[in-house]
Amino acid sequence: MITAIVRYKLPASIGRDACRAHFEKIAPNFASPKGLIRKQFIWSERGIAGGVYQWESLDDARAFYTGPWLNGILERYGTYPDIEYFETFALTENPGGRVTILDTGK
Repeated sequence: MITAIVRYKLPASIGRDACRAHFEKIAPNFASPKGLIRKQFIWSERGIAGGVYQWESLDDARAFYTGPWLNGILERYGTYPDIEYFETFALTENPGGRVTILDTGK
């Protein structure tokens, strides 16, 4: 499993409420990308927004962050996103504290 953290600087004209409204509007569009397990939409008071994504594979993640998705980010925010990939070794899920150790295949 791959966790990708994506961040980009918002233009000063896009505050918390506008960012939230946009995220609420587009959230259903993330039900179908190949290999996407989960996405958290994030925003900070410093004017940074983005997402924390969990992917089945690095190939799925990299394929998604090109083409239409990247074009949309550039059109809306005028900046390239910072994308960092992490191999996910374990998960703890609450409530219940369920722990899953992932086989990384290496």
